[in-house]
Formats: sequence, C-alpha cells, structure tokens
Amino acid sequence: MSMETTATSLNLNMNEQELARLNMSVETFNKSLAVNGRTATSELGKDDFLKLLIAQLSNQDPTSPMEDTEFIAQMAQFSTLEQMTNLNSEFDKLNSMLSSSSAYNTLGHTVDLNLGDTTTTGRVDAVVTGAAPQVMVNGMLYDMSKIKAVYEN
Repeated sequence: MSMETTATSLNLNMNEQELARLNMSVETFNKSLAVNGRTATSELGKDDFLKLLIAQLSNQDPTSPMEDTEFIAQMAQFSTLEQMTNLNSEFDKLNSMLSSSSAYNTLGHTVDLNLGDTTTTGRVDAVVTGAAPQVMVNGMLYDMSKIKAVYEN
C-alpha cells in the first residue's frame, strides 16, 4: 500500500463531541496564558489605574484639555487606592503576627483538637509559624483552627 493511498483513506473530520472537547481544551489553555506578562484578573490594581490615567492624558483633545479639577480628583483617587493597598498589606502582616502569637501561647499546654468526627487531646510540643500557623500534638502537625480547647498544665 502506498503512502498516497493511506493518507486518502484516513478520516480527517471530527464529530461534534470531539470538536466540542477540542474547543474546550483550547479555551482552557488560552485562559491560562499570560498577556503581556500579566495574567488576567477581575480586579484593577493601582498599576492599571495609572495606565488608564496616562492613556487618558495622552489621548485627550488638545482644544479642550482635561480640567484641573478632574485631574486632581483622579490623582486623589489614585493616591487613595495606593494607600488602601498598603494598608491591606500591613493588616495581612498584623494578622500573621497575631496568629503566630496565638500559636506560641499554646506551647506546653494540653489542647483538644476537633478532627471532624473525632476529637484528639494532647500536649502542644512544637509550633510552626507563618501565614497559617500549626501546632504539633502527639507527633502530628495540626492547623490552629482545629483547636477547640486549651488547658493549663
């Protein structure tokens, strides 16, 4: 059998189910790609706001430029957005410190851990700090949210 005969006998058409599966795979892949080094999100950040302001200033009509009050209002909004972003970052740091402090306070104490349908009691032998602090009880690490009671030894 020649190559020419083999190529013509192959069915190169897709049925509807195969085509739908292929389209879904392509859409999923396309959504995962970064555009200009930035992944798509549903939120606008301070960089996006500044880009919009610069584009607005660059493309304004020279015969009727933006009013000073409009420009000042937009800059104030940008400043507010930046301060809110900084404040949120500081709150995240504070939350992490408070969570770590709570974990340290359980060190050496006996705790009850709620593990869904069972409860375990044991002494906290070690603490792992960070964004989600954990305690070591009976040789196992547990999230702080599992602690239901703390007892003084």
